[in-house]
Amino acid sequence: MMRTAFVNEFAKMRHLHVGLLITVLGVIMLGIGLFSSLGSPDFDRATQDSWNTLIGGTGSGITLAAPLLLAVIASRQVDIEHQGNGWLMSATSGVTPGGLCRAKLLALGLLVAGVTVVTSGLIAGAGLLLGITAPFPTGRWIGFTAALLAVNLVLLALHTLIAARVENQLVGIGIGLLGTILALFSTAVPAWISHLTPWGYYALSTASGYVDGTLVAITPAYPSIAALGVVAAAAFLILTRRFDRKEA
Repeated sequence: MMRTAFVNEFAKMRHLHVGLLITVLGVIMLGIGLFSSLGSPDFDRATQDSWNTLIGGTGSGITLAAPLLLAVIASRQVDIEHQGNGWLMSATSGVTPGGLCRAKLLALGLLVAGVTVVTSGLIAGAGLLLGITAPFPTGRWIGFTAALLAVNLVLLALHTLIAARVENQLVGIGIGLLGTILALFSTAVPAWISHLTPWGYYALSTASGYVDGTLVAITPAYPSIAALGVVAAAAFLILTRRFDRKEA
């Protein structure tokens, strides 16, 4: 039953044009990432500053685009169940409300993961095409991409839960808009404040930043991001199982 529910989510995506929204997410991330990087005075093709600038630009693109668009994507994918009494129809076919939420997260998560990785790869490829001669920081770039991906999936899970319990899409979208503000705010505050909201973890995932006015490589807060992922996964499973015991 769960496999069928998972496949059905892709059919719903085509009807809801969710794939287009995910593509828009990637395009905005790519556009902002490249624009902010190439316009920076620190973009020096002969030094690691060029890669640090591209990493910073990629982070900026995701911070600006992802919080709101992830809210919209999750809201659209879930709202169809509220509008068409899909929760009851799925339950009669053997898929519980919680199981349906898990199928939605898995289906959306695969596409969000794909667009995050592909966009990061395109920005790295653009750097090479632009003639950067400094060695490519393979390990750091992969770690940075994985950290951003983890935060994206956590927020997708959060908005899937919100959309499942609150029928008004504007609530989830409003929270996503607030999340954009919090994500931007977190880049200018101490790290302990960034830990207080899931959107603050975008700032913790950065792999470059300014220290005493100099652009340098930074190690993302991998332990914190891993802890967030574990807590979010456990909370999602617990809450969706509680959905299974309630009337949709």
